[in-house]
Amino acid sequence: MKNIAKAQEPFKFCTRLHLSELTGLRATTLGQLLDLIKEVPGSCIYHHTHRFLQQHQYLSPEPPNDFAYWVADILGEDELGERLVSIDTMQYSTIRDLRVKIASTIEDYLNDNPLAKMRFARSGEEFHFIKSVSFILPTAYVVYDLKEFVEVLKKITIDSIYFHIFEARLRLEKPTNDFSFWIEHSLGDKELAYEISRFDPYTSTLEDLRKKIVQIIARRIA
Repeated sequence: MKNIAKAQEPFKFCTRLHLSELTGLRATTLGQLLDLIKEVPGSCIYHHTHRFLQQHQYLSPEPPNDFAYWVADILGEDELGERLVSIDTMQYSTIRDLRVKIASTIEDYLNDNPLAKMRFARSGEEFHFIKSVSFILPTAYVVYDLKEFVEVLKKITIDSIYFHIFEARLRLEKPTNDFSFWIEHSLGDKELAYEISRFDPYTSTLEDLRKKIVQIIARRIA
């Protein structure tokens, strides 16, 4: 086994508690949906693009887009639904940028299809905006090298992995996930940090993602 490098700063694992909160805002038309998407808190955009992933991380690798579902299944605008589904969430490092992309996609569609403004959702099928409220909590796990890191990674909760991979990057507007950031800046291993950052977390379950990261780190220290 190679000599294991010690980090300049330890990695402190955190976990999260999550609540979904109704905002009281709702849309019955595409125009109303667009206006509200531009105005609601970022926590709403986060919820409606990551809802399924937050609630059922271990079941499905692909988080549905609530906006895409509503415009296609409720309003019958299948083409717009496809455009919204095709937005690659991984490309956007901030909720602000993701919001702009969703809004511009709807806006462009309305410009090309003015009659779409006349479609109304039936009573009881309006789009209700919900926001995601998170409470970040420290765990007892603090590690100083890759060997300690990978051992903790094998046993921490899914909520902890979710926070460090998704929430820290997107909601807290960090340049990459927490794991890659620590490996690069505290351990100085840019190659390993890059290898982990290249994983698309939206196409794997978090359990699969855990296994992949454990495997590449185990190879690194073997």
